[in-house]
Amino acid sequence: MQSLIGTGVALVTPFKKDFSVDVEALSKIVNFQIDNGIDYLVVLGTTAENATLDDDEKELVIKTVINSNNNRLPIVLGVGGNNTQKIVEELKTRNFTGIEAILSVSPYYNKPTQEGIYQHFKAIVAVSPLPIILYNVPGRTSSNMLPETVIRLANDFDKIVAIKEAAGDIVQAMKLIQGKPKEFLIISGDDMIALPMILAGGSGVISVIGEGFPAQFSQMVRYGLQRKVDEAYKLHYQLSDAIDLIFEQGNPAGIKEVHKSLGLSENIVRLPLVNVDENLAERISNFVQNI
Repeated sequence: MQSLIGTGVALVTPFKKDFSVDVEALSKIVNFQIDNGIDYLVVLGTTAENATLDDDEKELVIKTVINSNNNRLPIVLGVGGNNTQKIVEELKTRNFTGIEAILSVSPYYNKPTQEGIYQHFKAIVAVSPLPIILYNVPGRTSSNMLPETVIRLANDFDKIVAIKEAAGDIVQAMKLIQGKPKEFLIISGDDMIALPMILAGGSGVISVIGEGFPAQFSQMVRYGLQRKVDEAYKLHYQLSDAIDLIFEQGNPAGIKEVHKSLGLSENIVRLPLVNVDENLAERISNFVQNI
């Protein structure tokens, strides 16, 4: 899966003032990524406020991204949840034309054991028509997919090709890199430690900050993959304050404020999320204007 090496971005779902999906803004955001060096697009992940979209809206988002992309970049689609059978049924029935791979989060809320996580993904592999990227994000799922479980899945199923590792733990990431099968990709899901993970042997990142500053962030990742350490860290430190800013009051409220400052979309999120406050909005705007 060479197409998944580098910088992917977790696309937001922009909304109009009436909270409907803003198709025009989404198309602008897609083109902004492509024009500024991003390697692939990730649709309907956490950053897309997937949990608040109904089925028709999800289809609209997918269609808009595919049409706007026009076969220029690979597209990864988020298909995950905590009801294994529901995911299995979706994988059996969905049209995956235009999609390169699936990103599937470890089950949340249920708090399964490691064996439960393994069996969940085993059931998904049995029906998935596409390669699967595992997604470990303990801060949202309340359970950590341990390196032993990931490596077991990677060894047992060729269709599982990568993991988006977002535990925020560089030691855990290094254990994954050390123990993984040769072709299995370790992709950072944490913008702040993306570069250290790449330099340790990771394959890139699925990013949020990259969606706001795609040229700088994707160049940082390329430098990291080329082992141009000084050049990479120069860009990392240019963006590190922005990474803190966009997550200070939650995702995607922060990155949507960046998009507003860039003139790409409104900064509207759906409840239970709320906009960043005026103080943070001003600091984000200042950063965008001065970078």
